[in-house]
Amino acid sequence: MSEQSIIPVERLQQSILFMRKEKVILDSDLAELYGVETKALTRAVKRNLERFPEDFMFQLSKEEFEHLRHHFGTSSQWGGRRYPPYAFTEQGVAMLSSVLRSTRAVQVNIEIMRTFVQLRKESTVNKSLSRRLSKLEQKYDKQFVVVFDALRNLIEPPVTDKQPIGFVHPKKREKG
Repeated sequence: MSEQSIIPVERLQQSILFMRKEKVILDSDLAELYGVETKALTRAVKRNLERFPEDFMFQLSKEEFEHLRHHFGTSSQWGGRRYPPYAFTEQGVAMLSSVLRSTRAVQVNIEIMRTFVQLRKESTVNKSLSRRLSKLEQKYDKQFVVVFDALRNLIEPPVTDKQPIGFVHPKKREKG
């Protein structure tokens, strides 16, 4: 990748949220990345709804939207919205390039796709390392427990007390 990125990878990674068991990017974040207004992006999508089935794009429920607003605090970005935002999966973002035909949209889509792929690779590598570490741990005796614990702490992401993003059904909250 010798080309200069037009958007920092960190900015793209911050835009990716986990909702309804999917990695998604909200319409407002995509609009900002593409350099268009959110209403222009949603208008283009609505003109081409047949290209965006539910597994490509969905609109947040009112509960999910409220939870999102509370999670990030009051934001002028969302303050004037009259409807919950749309969330685009990786496939939905790819489909956007056929709806938004600007040069910037194509470049941004390429970078977003690369970021999704990078995140998937990182996830796969961590899972693979954890499996191999477990196999090694079973082979060797108790004297290596400290070493294995230290390695496992390096591989696994830190546990946080942050609330998950998205709507959590009240029955699931009571269980967990």
